[in-house]
Amino acid sequence: MEVNLRGVTVVLGWCLCFVFGFASCRSGERLQDFGEREGLLSYVESDAVSPAAPQPVLVGLTLIEGAAAKGAVCLDGTLPGYHLHPGSGSGANSWLVHLEGGGWCNTVRNCVYRKTTRRGSSKFMEKQLPFTGILSNKPEENPDFFNWNRVKIRYCDGASFNGAGQDEDAKLYFRGQQIWLAAIDKLMSKGMKNADQALLSGCSAGGLASILHCDEFGGLFPKTTKVKCLSDAGMFLDAVDVSGGRALRNMFKGVVTLQDVKENLPSTCTSHLDPTLCFFPQNLVANIKTPLFLLNAAYDVWQVQESLAPRSADPHGTWSECKMNHERCNSSQIEFFQDFRNQMLEAVHTFSRSDQNGLFINSCFAHCQSERQDTWFASDSPLIGNKGVAESVGDWFFDRETVKAIDCAYPCDKTCHNLDFTR
Repeated sequence: MEVNLRGVTVVLGWCLCFVFGFASCRSGERLQDFGEREGLLSYVESDAVSPAAPQPVLVGLTLIEGAAAKGAVCLDGTLPGYHLHPGSGSGANSWLVHLEGGGWCNTVRNCVYRKTTRRGSSKFMEKQLPFTGILSNKPEENPDFFNWNRVKIRYCDGASFNGAGQDEDAKLYFRGQQIWLAAIDKLMSKGMKNADQALLSGCSAGGLASILHCDEFGGLFPKTTKVKCLSDAGMFLDAVDVSGGRALRNMFKGVVTLQDVKENLPSTCTSHLDPTLCFFPQNLVANIKTPLFLLNAAYDVWQVQESLAPRSADPHGTWSECKMNHERCNSSQIEFFQDFRNQMLEAVHTFSRSDQNGLFINSCFAHCQSERQDTWFASDSPLIGNKGVAESVGDWFFDRETVKAIDCAYPCDKTCHNLDFTR
């Protein structure tokens, strides 16, 4: 199955040009910016709702009053926020906390740009969000978590909820860690401290954040509470790009340095590795004590477009067609992707040995499969064997069975909802 996104992408792109000025669009700066490219892709995926599907519940935005006094503010100094849909019945004391994704900003210029968007200011955040996929309140769409307290914490810091400090000259506030703490403190006061079971999840940059904060989340609760974490599309690899460089490592170095992320990274990693390398999940997941589930496409389309074959590594556009639609790749390009998949499997090898951890790595060209209804739980959702994403996550969380699902290599999986940006 192919998912056509080109029309939506074009419309959004022109809207951004009107808002932020045509000069940036002419220069191509917006399209080359990692953070905004991720923001665009995350927007298209997380908010995509099939016209034929039942309309999702819309959940209002709540700003965290008093957060500023704790230093918890977005890049522009506005209050952070979250969306909460309360649980009911058997799920009244169960909590699912989902961290929003949306890339990163690695330079002052990028962060200044970002604070004029919903990724850096609550002034531009939607007042309501549709809750779909793992956040849905319908049992036929979300069988295991539909009646839990479900929360989406908005992302407005640009460092996966891990930044610290500020840039006074640019009027930028790097307060990701404080936002995380303020949001969690607010949720604890709303009843989460009494949770019988809790799941921290996140998509993309939020998936990385769910890894970085997993043990911190687990430490909030007594041992009698079942606590686990889910990272969706957060397994960003320190991979070599098509030019032989490391585009994503360079990007992450800027984020870690600019936003003083080092002080919030696990000491188990920073004690022996450079802080930038400790922003990569492959150097973290094996040491996380709280049970963790990794949901990832082996050919993650964001990493294909912005880590493996970004414009900076492919100035002549040799990879342009391929990275927009995998069916237009030649054999050597597919071989490059297969090597990337092998790196991912190697990166999770030690992690997967633990009985408490879970895996669902399908051989799809996708990104963020827990937020979209069609990939989370639907009649034609992606499968590994005979089991889809929602069932796999549920079986793992409730200890119904061990889940270590790794797909065969492309092109064997015919159930994928591959993303196509060319039609």
